[in-house]
Amino acid sequence: MRTLIAALSTMTLLSAPPPETRKDTTVDVLHGVSVPDPYRWLEDQQSPETRAWLKAQMDYTKSFVNAVPRRPAIVKRLTELMRVESLGVSHVGNYFFFMKRTPEQDQAVLLVRKGEKGNDEVLIDPNPWGGSKSISVQDHSTDGRLLAYGIRQGGEDEVEVHFLDVETKREFGDVLPRGRYLSVNLLPGAKGVMFCRATKDGPRLFEQTFGEQPKVIFGEDLGPTYLLFSDLSHNGRYLQLTAAMGSASEQDRLHVLRLADRKLIVINTERKASFRGAIGGDTLFLKTNLDAPRHRVIAVDLNKPEPANWKEIVPQTEWNIEAMALTGGRIAVNTLENVLPKTRLYTPAGKLVREVKFPGIGTGTNLEGTWEDDIAFTTFKSFTEPGATYLHSIATGASREFYRQKVPVERMAMSVTQKWFTSKDGTKVPMFVAHRADRKLDGDLPTILYGYGGFSLAMTPGFSATYNWWIENGGAVVIVNLRGGSEFGEDWHKAGMLEKKQNVFDDYIGAAEWLIANKYTRPERLAIYGGSNGGLLVGAAMTQRPELYGAVVCAVPLLDMVRFHLFKVARYWTPEYGSAEDPKQFAYIHKYSPYQNVKDGVKYPATMFVTGDADTRVDPLHARKMAARVQAANASGKPILLHYDTEGGHSAGLPIAKQIDNAADMLAFLVSQVFPARN
Repeated sequence: MRTLIAALSTMTLLSAPPPETRKDTTVDVLHGVSVPDPYRWLEDQQSPETRAWLKAQMDYTKSFVNAVPRRPAIVKRLTELMRVESLGVSHVGNYFFFMKRTPEQDQAVLLVRKGEKGNDEVLIDPNPWGGSKSISVQDHSTDGRLLAYGIRQGGEDEVEVHFLDVETKREFGDVLPRGRYLSVNLLPGAKGVMFCRATKDGPRLFEQTFGEQPKVIFGEDLGPTYLLFSDLSHNGRYLQLTAAMGSASEQDRLHVLRLADRKLIVINTERKASFRGAIGGDTLFLKTNLDAPRHRVIAVDLNKPEPANWKEIVPQTEWNIEAMALTGGRIAVNTLENVLPKTRLYTPAGKLVREVKFPGIGTGTNLEGTWEDDIAFTTFKSFTEPGATYLHSIATGASREFYRQKVPVERMAMSVTQKWFTSKDGTKVPMFVAHRADRKLDGDLPTILYGYGGFSLAMTPGFSATYNWWIENGGAVVIVNLRGGSEFGEDWHKAGMLEKKQNVFDDYIGAAEWLIANKYTRPERLAIYGGSNGGLLVGAAMTQRPELYGAVVCAVPLLDMVRFHLFKVARYWTPEYGSAEDPKQFAYIHKYSPYQNVKDGVKYPATMFVTGDADTRVDPLHARKMAARVQAANASGKPILLHYDTEGGHSAGLPIAKQIDNAADMLAFLVSQVFPARN
C-alpha cells in the first residue's frame, strides 16, 4: 500500500506545475541583435525575491524526489557505498601524509606518519568544527616538517591558509585570509611564504615574511584573463612561475626566479605554446606542445636557458602526453593511448627505463614523488574497482599495493568495452560503455551518458558510487571522449573550442544516436549528465535535440553564454569559449547558448538543474535563470526541477551525509524518469 501511495504521489507531481516565476521585459541589443533576458532579476542571488523563489523551487524539488518510491532504498545503498574509509597519501622526506576519512566521519582528517612503519598521528581534524568546513594541504617544506593547509567552507574555491609545524603540532606564521590561492610555497627556514592569489586586476605573486605585510613581486602586467602558478624546486633554489592565458592556455609565459640573487630567468614570453614542468637540480624539464601538438618533453639548463640550448628528452609520438613529473632522479611520463593510460620512466637524458603497468580499462595517474626521493605513488581506478594506491621504487622498479579502498561492491560479471562511432562531420570518436554482462542489448537499458568536452581535459573511467548503483540495478554507464578534451592532443582540444564548439555537441548527440541505433537504449531510457563545462554540454544537447533524451541532469552549469564572462572567474574561460563582446564570437556563441535557445512550446525532457550558493567558480545564476526559462517554455508535462544547496558549490568539501543525500536526490529523479516501472 505504501508503495502504491508513493507511486500515486509521484504521478501527481509529474503533472503539478512548478512555482510561478516573474518574467520581465529586459532586452539587450548586441551587435544589432535583440537578446531577450526575461529572468535577469534572478542574477541577484541575495535579493529577497530571489531567496523566496529559491525556497519555493527547493520545496518543489524535495517534494518530488521524496515521493519517489525507491529513494529510501537508494539512500541505504549509497550509504553502504559512500560511508567507507577513504585515504589519500603523499610522501615528503621521512614523512607520510594521509587525508583519511573513516566511515563515521563527515570530513577527512590530516594524519602524519614518520617512516613507512611509524604510527599515524592526527595533525588536523575538521570534524569538531561542524558544518561544511574541510581542509586541504597547500604545500610542504622540502623536508616535510612544515606544511601549509587551507580551510574551505562548503563547496567554495576560496580557502583560508594556515601554517603548521608537524613535529610540535603548533601553528606558526600568519594566517592568510580567505582568498583564491592559485599556489602556496613555503620558503626555506620557516620565515615566510610566497603565494599566487587572484585579484580583481589579475593574478599576482606575493612574498610575505611572517610578521610583515605581503608585497607583490611579480605579475603586475598580468590581466584578469591570466592564471599564475608558482612551484618551488625541491632543493629550494628556484621558483618556477607559469602565467597561463586562461584555464586551457594556448600560450604560457614562463619564468624562473632564482632565490639566491632574485634573478628572473626568462624561459618563454612570446611562443604560442603551453609549457608545464618541474625543476630537478639546475634543470627545468617541460612538457610542451611547442612544435608538437601531442606534446614532448624538453630540458632547459637554467645556467644556459636560451632556446638554442634547449634539448628534446622525450619526443612526440602518436599518443598524447597527459602529464610529466620528476621523481627519484627520473622523468615519469603519462600518456593516453586510445584513451588507455600508460606511464613510462625515463632518465634525464631521455633513455627509457621501464613501463609502469596498469591493470585494465580505467584511470591511472602518473607517478608522484620528489626529485631526490626513491618513493613514488600512483593510483588506479575503474568502473568496477574503487581506487587503489601503489608504492613504487624508482631505483628497483618494485611496486606493491599500498592501500585499496574497501567498498562493498556487488560482485557481478561486467561488460566494459570501448566503442567508436562517427560524428556528424565524419570524425571517429571513442566512448567507454559499462553494464552488467547478463543484460541483453534489446534497446531497453536505462543509460547514463556522461561527457565534458573542453579545456583539454580527458575523460577516463573511474569508480563512482552513483555509477555503481546504476549498473547494479541493470543500467548502463557511458563516458564519451568528446573533442575539446586532451585525449588525442592539442588538435583534438582545438577542434572543440571557440568557433568549433558545436563539434562537441555534435559528438555528444552522435554518441546518443549510436547507442539508440545499436540497441543499447532508447530515448525514453536515456539520461544525459554533465557538470560545469559538461553542464553547458547537456544544456546545449537538450535544447538542440530534446527528443533524444528521457532525462537530463545539468550540474553547476554554464548556460547563459552571452553573459557568462561577466561573472565570478569566467574571464579565465574566454580563451576557450570567446566572448559576446566580440561581434564574430558573439555570432557563434549566441547560436548555441542554451539559455537563449530555449523555445516556447517545445517538449523538453525531464530536467534537474543542480547548483548552490557556494559555487564561487560558475555563478549559480546560470542554473536559476535556465530553470525558470525551461519551466515556462516546456510543453512535455515532464518535471523541470532546480536542486539548490545553500552550502553546495564547485569544489569538494560537503559532508559525506550531504553528499549521500544529494546523490540520492539525483538518482531518485533519474529512476523516476528512465527506469521501467516496478510492480
